[in-house]
Amino acid sequence: MKILKIILQLTGILLLIPAVAMATLSFENRNNDGPSIIFPGGELVSGDLYTGPEPDWSFTDQVSTVHLQLDNPLSSRLIWIEESGGKIYITSDYMGTALGRLWKHWAVQAVEGDGMAVVRINGTRYERKLVRITEGPELDGVVANKRAKYRSDISRELIEAGHIWVFELAPRV
Repeated sequence: MKILKIILQLTGILLLIPAVAMATLSFENRNNDGPSIIFPGGELVSGDLYTGPEPDWSFTDQVSTVHLQLDNPLSSRLIWIEESGGKIYITSDYMGTALGRLWKHWAVQAVEGDGMAVVRINGTRYERKLVRITEGPELDGVVANKRAKYRSDISRELIEAGHIWVFELAPRV
């Protein structure tokens, strides 16, 4: 009985150490200028703020990930980006499950809030508004580009069923 108690205590300690380390790293990263690979970050402050006309977004075909910051709540994360038809889009997979909505809570916050965001691409910040797209011809381009760029198994059916959420990063008006 005493050995079982010692084994349980050691197991608890071995589980507690990485949990505390992960919580500490997440807490420490929440105010950083951008996210880390694993943890969300804070406000995107470095990089020039773009103020010109709508850019030719085709350059994002050569960009794997970007920093996306929601204005409310003020937090940032690393995310994939797709260009289609002269516009830029991001997707949030696994939204058809409770775990997916918890893991990708930024997408829920964007839909429930005002969608105001900043995206940092190659060191330049762009003020945008996340607009969820659930249907329409633009989905075909987003699906094709995400499949080609990231070898994703995205489909129009998964989007229309709500399992994958698509957002246009539209200009703020």
